[in-house]
Order: sequence, then structure tokens, then C-alpha cells
Amino acid sequence: MMENKRNYFIAIALSVLIVLAWQFLYMNPRIEAQRQAQQAQEAQQAQQQAAQPASPAQAPAVDGALPGATQATAEATREQAIAKSPRVAIETNALVGSINLAGARFDDLKLKDYRETVDDDSPIITLLSPADSRSGYFTELGYVGSSEAGSVPGPATVWTLSEGDKLTETTPVTLTYTNDAGLTFTRKISVDEHYMFTVEDTVSNGGTATASLSPYGRVTRYNKPSTPSIYVLHEGFLGVFGTDGGLVEEKYSNIEEEPYLAPKATGGWFGVTDKYWATAIIPQQDTAYESRFSHFTDGQTRYQADYKTDAVSVGAGQSVAMTTRVFAGAKEVPVVDSYEADLSIPKFDLLIDWGWFYFITKPMFKLMDFFFRMVGNFGVAILLTTIVVKLLFFPLANKQYASMANMKRVQPKMEELKAKHGDDRMALQQAMMQLYKDEKINPVAGCWPILLQIPVFFALYKVIYVTIEMRHAPFFGWIQDLSAPDPTTFINLFGLLPFEGPTFLHLGVWPIIMGITMWMQMRMNPTPPDPTQAMLFNWMPVIFTFMLGTFPAGLVIYWAWNNTLSVLQQSIIMKRHGVKIELLDNIKNIFRRKPAASK
Repeated sequence: MMENKRNYFIAIALSVLIVLAWQFLYMNPRIEAQRQAQQAQEAQQAQQQAAQPASPAQAPAVDGALPGATQATAEATREQAIAKSPRVAIETNALVGSINLAGARFDDLKLKDYRETVDDDSPIITLLSPADSRSGYFTELGYVGSSEAGSVPGPATVWTLSEGDKLTETTPVTLTYTNDAGLTFTRKISVDEHYMFTVEDTVSNGGTATASLSPYGRVTRYNKPSTPSIYVLHEGFLGVFGTDGGLVEEKYSNIEEEPYLAPKATGGWFGVTDKYWATAIIPQQDTAYESRFSHFTDGQTRYQADYKTDAVSVGAGQSVAMTTRVFAGAKEVPVVDSYEADLSIPKFDLLIDWGWFYFITKPMFKLMDFFFRMVGNFGVAILLTTIVVKLLFFPLANKQYASMANMKRVQPKMEELKAKHGDDRMALQQAMMQLYKDEKINPVAGCWPILLQIPVFFALYKVIYVTIEMRHAPFFGWIQDLSAPDPTTFINLFGLLPFEGPTFLHLGVWPIIMGITMWMQMRMNPTPPDPTQAMLFNWMPVIFTFMLGTFPAGLVIYWAWNNTLSVLQQSIIMKRHGVKIELLDNIKNIFRRKPAASK
């Protein structure tokens, strides 16, 4: 049995080494090559667009028409594209930008509370950009109409600003458009103190015939995020279709191969998400609509999430009203949660990628956020949250370490049995089972606590990695961004030398501290007698130290703190069970000179 156990641990260790080798020797170079290939492809597309003549706008957008009167050209900067069309300014405590009166499009939006880097002088985050720029990313609401409806508002429609001169939290703006069939479209746009726009449309029929028209909306984006995708985070299309629908997530790569057609639904929302930002459309919640996620390669390559409602009839002399909402901003947990509760948007909190263990991950964030509001530092909040988790799992951990202590207590008897039975494995196994029974030891009792804790620690990892509250959140000293790797590295003596080392050798102070705590935790147990196991025992902390060198600092700090608490906890439990703590002896053995071999 001990031989099988030894082989089992060797297999696990070798599997970890294979995964690490695969990541560093194959996946990292492959991700870098894909990133360079994507940049080259985008540059080639921009050159092709510059050589193509302009093409007229085609409405409706939901049929995959080109967004805008002309194709985006490589020469157009974002500022030049903004200057091409009439606009109405947006200015709130959280947002700054403008609405394009051509198409009444949300295509110029920046987030005032967030910057590109931790430097206070760095540019603020740009979320939305015009269709005529190479980084086009915008939201548009319009109509598809019958012939009796005339020319309904679409991508090229120029609206008239009839009321208000700037969109703020307290001053909405009103746009109007009257078409050739006598239909007057009145659009009132308001915004709250965060990131939710409310678009109230009224269609009045001043003609003589009944008009039939369907509202549509779309979120269109030219480029994918520049950062490589990672399994723990979803970036791409997402939505909840219907009040009882589940969350739908589709990667860009999936939509490039085949569009996603959502079932007809009433209620819900959909859009496009990045790690920290998102843009979503919330259709009128009592109106049925059809939606899809698509990728178009005609003209400007683009990704699009769109919808179209059932046709609405507007009789002569009558009017209809409808309300659509647009979210465009940072995925702040309290803000997103408030929209779900106050506006009755079903499952809108899933705009944040809480993962499979949602029921653990979100409460974990709530706890961490509580400590942050109490102490004012997210790094300290991580430490306090880890302590709470340790306390919650103390009974399980106590069983785990007690089982380990009991196994160590009977280790001399097990060695005697091995010497007695030699190669007779059947007799050895029977003797060990009898020993476990006599000593009242369950050899697998230490496994279940570990398995039960895995979802909790993964949830904590998820919270630290995906929540925007960690972005640019400082700890102490040189850690000014818990969501970024430790900026120091041993290659330049932690900043003393004026150069940067290669990324794959990046190893800062906190990863080294984590490695030391992991080494101490492993040294709580005696070194395995088997040479292969001993080698893995010695090298495992080194491997994990380099592996975590490029991880977010918040995760590394958590891991180091968790290791430290585990060492203290294990020491207390082992001492309580009268089992010798091997840590000091193992450290002494490292520096003890081996006796010279006799001649």
C-alpha cells in the first residue's frame, strides 16, 4: 500500500511538472505568437480598408450592414472621427464623451474614475469609439420599418437636438427626427450617476396610413481585447434571454466560426464584456425580441450583438412609446447589483464573471469588500478574509492535520511491518489495515477536508483576479496594484540596477516570500526516504515560486499568508497530538555537513 501511495504522489508531481513545462515552453510562446499575428492581421485590414472606396450606409444594422456612412479608414484617429459629425456632450461624475447625432449613437465614452496605469497622469480609460476609427466600438438603437413607415431612423439618420445642450445626471437631452411619411421620432436620453443610460422613444404618426416598425439595437466592436484569454475569465459575448433564462457566454472564436441565435424571449439583456468593462443593451422588458451574436467580414471586420423586436403598429394620429436601457461602464459590484434590484433586470449581476462557484465567490467578495470598507486597504482585506476562511475551515483542517499527525505517530510501527513482511504485499497490506483499525486511524481522513476546501480557495482566487475593485488597488510599499504582478525582480537586484530582465525570469519579492513559506510548510513533514520523492519535495517550492512570479500580487500575497497560517495551524495541532514538528530538524539537516565516506 505504501508503494502504491508513493507511486501515486510521484504521478501527481510529474503531472504538475508536465503542465508547467507545457505552459512555459509551449503555451506562453504560442499566446505571444497569436498576439503578434492578431496585430499583424489588424494592420493588414486597416491597409485594405484605406484602399477601398467608401460605401453607402445600409440599414438595418441587424442585417449586418456597415455601421456608418463610410468605412473606417486607417488614417482616421479617434479624435478625427469624432470631429466628423455633429454631437451632444456627455459629462457626469463618472463619464465624459458625446453622443453622435448621426444615428444617435453612443460612440464616444471615457471612464473618469479609471486610468490605463497606476500613474495619476496616465490617460483615463476609453470604452467606446466611433465607427470611423480603427478601434470602433459603439452602441446604436434604431428601427426597421415597412414601406408605409417611410425612412425610419438608422445608422445614417441625423437627429436634431431639440432640448438640452449637454447630457448630465440632472439634465437629459431630447432628439427628434421627422421622416417623409409623417412619422415623428422623439428620443429622450438620460443617464444616472454611474453607467446606465435610459432611452425613451416616442413615435407619433402624423400621416394618413398605419405604419409598422420594429425597434432594433446593437453593440458593435471591431477588435478583440489585446490581452490573451485565460480559462478563469470570460471575455466576449454574453446575455440572459428571458426572465427565467440562464446566462449565455460565447467566446469571440466561437462566433467567428458560427453565429449564436438566441431563442425568442421577453425580458433579459445582452452585450459584450471585457475583464473590467462591459457594454450591454436592456430591451423593454415586456416586449418579445430576437437576438444574435455575429461576426462579419464584409468591409470592416466586426463583432456584433444585436436584437430586433416584434413589429409595432402605429395608426394615423396615434403614438407609441418604448424604453430601452444601455449600460456602458465599469463592472463595479455594488453598481451592477443595484441595477438588478432597482430596475428589475433579471440576473444582471452575472455581468460579472463569478464563475461556477457563484454561490461561494460572490459572498467571498462581499466579505472582502466589508473588510476593505473597514480598513481602507484591499491587501489587508485579503489577509483578514483569509483568516476568516481559515477559521471557518478549522474543524476540517483540524481533522486533516490530526490524521497526518496520527499517521506520523504510527510511522515506526509501519516501518517494522515493512521489514517483517518484505515483498509480501498482500500480507503487508492486511497488517497495515489491522494497524489502522487498532490505532483507530482512517488513512484517507485527511483527503476530504482538502477536497472540500478547493472550491473555496478557487473562489477566492477568482475574486482577486476578476473584480475591478482589485484593479490599481495598492497594498504597502512597492505594491501599488494588487491586480498586477510584483514589479520588482531579482534580475536587476529588485530595482537597484537600471534594466529590466526577461519576462520568463521575472521574480519579485512577494513570489520569493511565497516560495519560502511554501518551503517551510513542506518542511513540516520529514523528507521522504525515496530519492525521487525527495527531489520533488525539494524542487516543488522553487517551481511554484517561478510559476507565480507573473501572477497578480494580490494572489501571491494571499498564498504566502495562507501558507504562513497553515504552518502555524499545523504546528499547534501536531504539538497537541504529541507529534514531533520536523521543521527545525529539516532546516538543521540542510546545513549539517554530511560525514565523509569511509575508505
